[in-house]
Amino acid sequence: MDSRTGTAQAAATVQLAKGKTMASETQQILVLGGTGKTGRRVVERLRERGLAVRVGSRSGAPPFDWEDRSTWAPALDGVGSVYLTYYPDLAVPGAVEATRAFARLAVNRGVRRIVLLSGRGEPEAERAEQAVRETGADLTILRSTWFMQNFSEDYMLEHVLSGEIRLPAGDVPTPFLDIDDVADIAVAALTDDRHVGRLYELTGPRSLTMTDAAAEIGAAAGRDVRYVPVTREQHAAEAAEHGVPPEFVELLDYLFAEVVDGRNADTTDGVEQALGRPPRDFKDYARAAAATGVWALTRAA
Repeated sequence: MDSRTGTAQAAATVQLAKGKTMASETQQILVLGGTGKTGRRVVERLRERGLAVRVGSRSGAPPFDWEDRSTWAPALDGVGSVYLTYYPDLAVPGAVEATRAFARLAVNRGVRRIVLLSGRGEPEAERAEQAVRETGADLTILRSTWFMQNFSEDYMLEHVLSGEIRLPAGDVPTPFLDIDDVADIAVAALTDDRHVGRLYELTGPRSLTMTDAAAEIGAAAGRDVRYVPVTREQHAAEAAEHGVPPEFVELLDYLFAEVVDGRNADTTDGVEQALGRPPRDFKDYARAAAATGVWALTRAA
């Protein structure tokens, strides 16, 4: 072989290898629910790293809608990894089948890595986990407990502002988890091969009853906030009176009946396994949230 030919072939091989590397680096990361509580945090962190991100939402470009399967394939064009969250929850009817169908489509279109946000103690969520696992994707599962931010970014914010957290949770303790910890783990799993094949059970560092949580929120906000236990029927009626959609009321009723029953009261070391640091404490969350003014008396008025 002529040395010049060999050199040219070697150069071509190197260029081809570089092309493959560049192609993989330019593949986008699709973040489903990219404008939601966890998704927007994941998007922010990925963009801070200079990575190509596609926001999977009805307002995205292209748009993504779980209820319109014709939007799925366009959203997956040029995508190599997916942060998979199902709205409103993996526990709702049809969620498992939709998750299975989407994950299959994603893998068939070249997606290799999927990071799935799941729910701790939810049988339907575990069925969805298995459905995604069966696609053969490089999978990481984030099995999470209830988020601390539900008190400041969700419908429970209204409860806090009213001064009464009225929920059918009894005195069952919950190891509330900070969403920022979830986002940090999701980004790590999307960008680091060491998380492939892992299932992380995620909780905060300690369990609190709703009475405990209300007291810590009140102390941080400098106002009186208390927990008032109600029946599931009372809660459903009050939620409906406040305009909560019927399907969401049904979901909440299911969660309080099946998940908040004590089986998920223990803490885990999942956050530390994934990040090498302890999870954020509820007291730190409450102080940071209060500092934003989200629970201020003027807002409540």
